[in-house]
Amino acid sequence: MESSTINIALEVIAVFLGILSVVLAQRAHIGVYPTGIISTSIYVYLTFITALYGEFIINIYHTAMSFYGWHKWKTKNISDKGLAINFSSRKDYFQTALHWSITFLFTIGIYYIFGKIHYTYAWADIFATAIFFAGMYQMASKKVENWLFWIVGNIISIPLYFIKGLPFTSIQFIIFTCLAIRGYCVWKKIAKTTTLNV
Repeated sequence: MESSTINIALEVIAVFLGILSVVLAQRAHIGVYPTGIISTSIYVYLTFITALYGEFIINIYHTAMSFYGWHKWKTKNISDKGLAINFSSRKDYFQTALHWSITFLFTIGIYYIFGKIHYTYAWADIFATAIFFAGMYQMASKKVENWLFWIVGNIISIPLYFIKGLPFTSIQFIIFTCLAIRGYCVWKKIAKTTTLNV
C-alpha cells in the first residue's frame, strides 16, 4: 500500500496512543481504555484499506470491548474492593478457548467473503486476530494471563504490518511485545501478593 500523508499522520497518532494505552494497562490505570479507543478506531480505518481483515475485525472488537472494560473497571473501582488483578481459573481458560475458536472460524469466513483467504499472510492474520480476542476478553477481567496472548499476537503482527506498508505500526508491535513481557511480570507479582494477603 502506498501511504498518503494523512494515513501516515493517522498511523503515527494511533501508534503513540497505542503505546500509551499499553503503558497505562501495565499500571492497571483506567486511562488504558479512552486512549485505546482512539487508537483502535484509527486502526479500523487503516486495516480496512490495507486489506488486513482479521486486524480490521479485531480493532472493531477492541474498540467495543474497551467501552465494556472501561465501564467494568469504573464500576468496580467505585466499590470498596475494586476489581483485583487475578489468575485465570479453569472456567476462564474454557471461556477463553471458546472465544479463540469462534473468532478463528469467524475470521476465516470474513476472508472467504472478501476472497482473500489465498493470500500468504491471511492465516497469520486470522490466527493473530483470534489470539487478540482471547487476550482482550481476559484483560477486561484483569487476568494475569492476558499478557501472554498479547505477547504471541504482537510477535505475529510485527511482519504483517511491515508487509502491508505500515512500518510505524510494525515498530509499535515490537515495543508492544517488550511492554507485554514487562506487564506480565508486573501483574503476576501483584496477583501473587494479593493471593497471599487474602
